[in-house]
Amino acid sequence: MRNLKIKKILITKAPCALDLGDGSERGLYVNQDYILSKLWKAHRGISLMYTYYPDDKEWPVRACNIKRDTASKGAWDSPYENYFPYRGGREGLLDGEPFSCMRDIRRHGMDVVLTITIDPHLKEEDIILLAKDLRPYGRVLLRVNHECTGTWFCYTRRATYKEIADFFVMTCHVMHKYAPNVKMILCAGAWMKQTGKLEMEDIFLEAYKAADIWSMDNYLSLHWGWPNDIAKKSGKTHASYDDEQLYQKFKNTLYRIRKITGQDKPMVLSELNADGDVNGPFHQAKKLEIFIKKLKADKEKWLSAFTLYQFRDDGRLGLEVTDPNNSEVGIEQPILKTYRKAMQDPFFNRNFCYADSSKKKLELPVKLRWTNSEDAEGIELEIPFKATPHFAELYFDKDLIPMNLMMEFGGWWFYKAPGVKCIDLMSWFFQNKLKEPQTIKLRIFAPPADGMNHPIGKNGLSDLTVDGTKLMKLPDGDYLYNYYTELKSVPEIRIEYAPLAL
Repeated sequence: MRNLKIKKILITKAPCALDLGDGSERGLYVNQDYILSKLWKAHRGISLMYTYYPDDKEWPVRACNIKRDTASKGAWDSPYENYFPYRGGREGLLDGEPFSCMRDIRRHGMDVVLTITIDPHLKEEDIILLAKDLRPYGRVLLRVNHECTGTWFCYTRRATYKEIADFFVMTCHVMHKYAPNVKMILCAGAWMKQTGKLEMEDIFLEAYKAADIWSMDNYLSLHWGWPNDIAKKSGKTHASYDDEQLYQKFKNTLYRIRKITGQDKPMVLSELNADGDVNGPFHQAKKLEIFIKKLKADKEKWLSAFTLYQFRDDGRLGLEVTDPNNSEVGIEQPILKTYRKAMQDPFFNRNFCYADSSKKKLELPVKLRWTNSEDAEGIELEIPFKATPHFAELYFDKDLIPMNLMMEFGGWWFYKAPGVKCIDLMSWFFQNKLKEPQTIKLRIFAPPADGMNHPIGKNGLSDLTVDGTKLMKLPDGDYLYNYYTELKSVPEIRIEYAPLAL
């Protein structure tokens, strides 16, 4: 099927974005191909959690593997947090985690949401090294020393809260100077009904002002005694919270931050879920459904995004739980179906609009820009279908085979890795049988093929021409934000409406 009209389109923000946690002290990283096949849609960002204590004698052994003389008394009873060690910075190991995961995320058209707990006594020169590590990854949402008004994380035993706040402000200044593509998230205290104030709001005031994004963590229910005990009715290491009171607590936190800072910045919930250990798997899904219903009905539209924690969990805080026999296998929970349904809702969906150039016939080749998951250029084709097909496939020619593509078809996202020659669209029709002829839009985007942005001259920019005109050299630093690709052709579409033989 050829000669379809090509339009240039732009991808824009959802009313409320969805991010997804993928790996932490409670579970291993799951590759984005698997997650996409289970959820059918790409997220705005994928959240990773790491820790960085390069001055410790035990470093870089993961905390749970440090030899101890006594048994662990709690989840954070260790020299440093039990996230996987961040091996960049001083070590400069950029091939392993988290960088391999970051490249996987960006290849699949999503942004990196990176949490790092950091020794708050590190100096500016150490943070400069981290900033340089993050420069090639486009928009990075960086959360440093989260839940910083609490007492449970190891870094709170090493420094005063004033030192922790000052460290965050210093980190903001470094990132803004050396890696302006990085947006800093402050995850601090919540609003307290008794006082009408935030926890430690005076201490963290300058940190709120320095941050790019405000955040808080609060679960709808949580078993914080995991993995050291089993949640039982008589236990004191778990709780389930009133849905309406908690929702108002979220909003009041934002209102109070606005008041004390005189600023208005995006608000996110960086960790949110209900715990199946507390509510059981069926009501776990119901708790999330109640929160989503409240959020959609709220006319104020106060929340920029929330992160569902997490995809696969060793306990019961995930869309899947880890198979105890094999950590590479996940067991789907009822909440996955609830969450997947929410992902299809327009409230959580990024939007598409037509570029001015789409008003006239768009000729190939065309230059595509990928800035981030909420700001990118692509093309759109309208594919007519007479009925539910038996075969619906995309074939890629010699110009397209090397390319890295994310494609939206009928509301689902499909990924084509470099080297892949054919993508099967039939999984969409397994869930969406056509009752009558229908035209379905295929939208194609080109995020970074290796998951990284590169300075001019390393990703073909210097030789790129469009309509016979050589592109002008872009301003220095453009690569921090943008990745460009030249699309020379479109896929060949194969549609068959009957079996080839019976």
